[in-house]
Amino acid sequence: MEHYESNITFPISSPGVKSNQPDEALDTMAINGLGLVNPEKVYHFYDELHSYLASAGIDGVKVDVQNILETLGSGHGGRVKLARKYHQALEASISRNFPDNGIICCMSHNTDGLYSAKRSAVIRASDDFWPRNPASHTIHIASVAYNTIFLGEFMQPDWDMFHSLHPMAEYHAAARAVGGCPIYVSDKPRHHDFNLLKKLVLPDGSILRAKLPGRPTKDCLFADPARDGKSLLKIWNMNDYSGVVGVFNCQGAGWCKVGKKNLIHDENPGTVTGIIRAKDIDYLSTVADDKWTGDAVIFSHLCGEVFYLPKDVSIPITMKSREYEVFTVVPVKELSNGVKFAPVGLIKMFNSGGAIKEFGSGFNGISNVSMKVRGCGLFGAYSSARPKLINVDSEEVEFSYEEESGLVTTELSVPEKELYQWNISIDF
Repeated sequence: MEHYESNITFPISSPGVKSNQPDEALDTMAINGLGLVNPEKVYHFYDELHSYLASAGIDGVKVDVQNILETLGSGHGGRVKLARKYHQALEASISRNFPDNGIICCMSHNTDGLYSAKRSAVIRASDDFWPRNPASHTIHIASVAYNTIFLGEFMQPDWDMFHSLHPMAEYHAAARAVGGCPIYVSDKPRHHDFNLLKKLVLPDGSILRAKLPGRPTKDCLFADPARDGKSLLKIWNMNDYSGVVGVFNCQGAGWCKVGKKNLIHDENPGTVTGIIRAKDIDYLSTVADDKWTGDAVIFSHLCGEVFYLPKDVSIPITMKSREYEVFTVVPVKELSNGVKFAPVGLIKMFNSGGAIKEFGSGFNGISNVSMKVRGCGLFGAYSSARPKLINVDSEEVEFSYEEESGLVTTELSVPEKELYQWNISIDF
């Protein structure tokens, strides 16, 4: 390490950090010190490390404990100057060795780091996924959602990995589906819940990724869905032609100022009731046509039911502790013959609407709709009238229609090509 001019340095934490969250690891480093590469040499350190990794086939890195730099500024012009030099060097090395900007920033919520990062796009937005800590799971979902209000304006919040075989696996998976984030699991080899993973990942390895960072709905902004005993957490996001809302009962655990850790403060929190409505999704009008009246269709993932909601109407939802639901919300389109239609998507996936890539109607003066749809499995849509026929890639297919709910379904097979889009047309 001599050519990097490294020195053993002793972290100095601020009184505020010490009082809020004492840390044994930081205390140990404060006694034993840690090696700090000379800021003038740190680019060469990163480049040598990353070029080796890239040559071995690695396509990205997660750089952890970035906020330690705020404790090491003494003798280097202060924490801001030190963080800026390190981030400039880090990002230059990433740009040179990982052309896809392959970096996840982690433990990096110090403002010196946030404002010094110019190219880094992905940032861990919460504490880790702790599989053996029952108190951590609800607060994990809540903390990412609220941190995203800030972080999501200039970076892509990362929700961390999770285990697909775990008592809270579905809860975590649903949050990733509405988070607009990359999805990855840290499963032990051969210990996987493939039925759950198939709700997130298509056979070609791609995901139905929502377009924005997932944020709390407006009516959650000044509530405490972890500790007030009465609020549900709702996280909204957008697809190309629909919105999606994940609803979570996060009550029962939170940060303990005395114990300095997340603790369960209510072993048996009661049920919580809230409402779902189209205006929970801020930008829903942007994916509707200019004739949209405000009516919407809501599809519930767990119940498998579709609901028609006139403008400004809401539906109640009641959840027990640690329960969740995912709702796809689609603006209703009225065709020239008066039929009302809304494409839902792949209804067995958490983010059903992410499968709809193109949607139009009224071609050649006929009352019909046309869509391009990614993936495979059960495709669903709302229609106020039974279709005459449905074609997939110009071949007529069988379909089911529920008169009472208006749910139209047909099965899409596994595409032979990656990222393939089925051409679906429906005539009325």
